[in-house]
Amino acid sequence: MSEFPSVVELNVGGSPYATSLETLRSEEGSWLSEVFGGSPDDAARDSQGRFFIDRDGELFRYVLEYLREPAKFKMPVDFPQRVRLRKEAEFFRLGGLVEQTTKDPGTISIGYRGSFQFGRDGLADVKFRKITRLLVHGRVATCREVFGDTLNESRDPDHGGPDRYTARFFLKHVFIEQAFDMLQENGFRCVGSCGSGTAGSVNENLKPGVDSEENRWNHYNEFIFVRD
Repeated sequence: MSEFPSVVELNVGGSPYATSLETLRSEEGSWLSEVFGGSPDDAARDSQGRFFIDRDGELFRYVLEYLREPAKFKMPVDFPQRVRLRKEAEFFRLGGLVEQTTKDPGTISIGYRGSFQFGRDGLADVKFRKITRLLVHGRVATCREVFGDTLNESRDPDHGGPDRYTARFFLKHVFIEQAFDMLQENGFRCVGSCGSGTAGSVNENLKPGVDSEENRWNHYNEFIFVRD
């Protein structure tokens, strides 16, 4: 019966890796320990003879980092691919890494000020909602984790550490349902909301392109999301 070499060359989703057999077998009960504890004749190989694993090659580096020193492995506070890495950890049955990638509890508030586009019949003919900006309030690291590249930090004057809180972030888009979807995908649920409306004067000086009827019916809404 053939045996695995002490140094194993891998092809993980197209990304090449090399690591010790001891590292791959280090966590008992894991998928890797099971596969590389058996016969190499049963393992899949690529055209160059490397053992092939059909998983995310980019994230496998963190799997190896964890296996090499599980007691010292720490997830970066604002790691943007935590959800994807948790899925990899679950596939490989790495309990410690699954625990590391479990979401921290937190709270994020989403607010917006908007108006309605009216038709010829005024309030009876509302065409669509107009939102100028989606505001994001919460812990910096959590906001970055959830919204990633869609988060605009240009109005935040304090560029300190990720553990601070801010009320100066906003999103690069104005699609509130997209923001809600991203929060839901990251384990948040809406626990409260509030709204207020204002009826402005028709005689106010308006900016170019702003309809007087729209200006009379501005409103502000805020939604609170939590992750337990």
